[in-house]
Amino acid sequence: MARVYNFSAGPAVLPEEVLSRAGSEILDYQGSGMSVMEMSHRSKVFQGIIDKAEADIRTLMGIPENYKVLFLQGGDSLLFATTFINLAPHRKADFVITGNWAKKAYQEAQILGDPNVVASSADKNFTYIPDCSDLPIREDTDYLYICQNNTIYGTQYHTLPNAKGHTLVSDQSSMFLSEPVDVTKFGCIHAGVQKNVGPAGVQIVIVREDLIPDDLPGVPTMLRFKTQADKGSLYNTPNCWGIYMCGLVFQWLLENGGLAAMHERNAEKAKVLYDYLDASELFHPTVTDPQSRSLMNVPFVTGDKDLDAEFVAQAAEAGLVNLKGHRTVGGMRASIYNAMPKAGVEALVNFMDGFERSHKKA
Repeated sequence: MARVYNFSAGPAVLPEEVLSRAGSEILDYQGSGMSVMEMSHRSKVFQGIIDKAEADIRTLMGIPENYKVLFLQGGDSLLFATTFINLAPHRKADFVITGNWAKKAYQEAQILGDPNVVASSADKNFTYIPDCSDLPIREDTDYLYICQNNTIYGTQYHTLPNAKGHTLVSDQSSMFLSEPVDVTKFGCIHAGVQKNVGPAGVQIVIVREDLIPDDLPGVPTMLRFKTQADKGSLYNTPNCWGIYMCGLVFQWLLENGGLAAMHERNAEKAKVLYDYLDASELFHPTVTDPQSRSLMNVPFVTGDKDLDAEFVAQAAEAGLVNLKGHRTVGGMRASIYNAMPKAGVEALVNFMDGFERSHKKA
């Protein structure tokens, strides 16, 4: 069967070159006589894999030496709590709520301490990024938290909030490594790799060393950033295969011009889709403000649930899969991550155009 164009929000499309290389090495990784899935995480071979992966992501993002790079497990759903546990010594953090994931992070913080919402776009079903130039941040808050790209609602911060001197913490999962980032503007960045970097099961945390507490009395060992920071992410058995795959994606990004080149490609792809949506009489983007639009996740609707379902079904038959929107938005969603070629977006737009012409009212 021919490969389809996979618009899934995550787990998501991976570069074919990466998949091919992983396939060629699956039985025998570089003469080791075994698969990465079989080897010990304590072996010299795997140590080389994780060391190169860290070196490559540091090169890609320009990560300074005073930041730790951690390859963890547990997903954002665990990190919402562990981030607060590790980075909020006074048990205070302020949140900008722009979708489900920022809301979930806030709810986890409610269990553990005293979080505060300083801005939200819930009033319009999270279809815009609120003005964050003068937020009412508490003087004694430990950090300001944002979800920088909102997978479900298709919004993205294109200007970072004014944190007023406080530590900025960002969930970058669905836009991670899609564009250049000044890491020094953040105290901590975390991202699940399954949306834009690798297979599900790895969480990357980039955290400034001075923010990692030396001791957390009463906190279990595995919930402390210091545990993995001191052991190079090898305190316990990590997701070896997932880290290996992320490393291959890092190499692919470097070989294809790095994050600046990737951002240019992503902006070009997104423009193809948004230009069509803005001109269409049938399909409508749910995010109308260009300054709030995500380059990674593009939700759109017809306004008719039955017609939406018909479109999703027919698109799948045409090899354009996983276009059904999230239940809180409805309609359709095209996730056009790094590995989605421009040809895939053009194929989607051509199909949408044909569908629209066939459904025009007489």
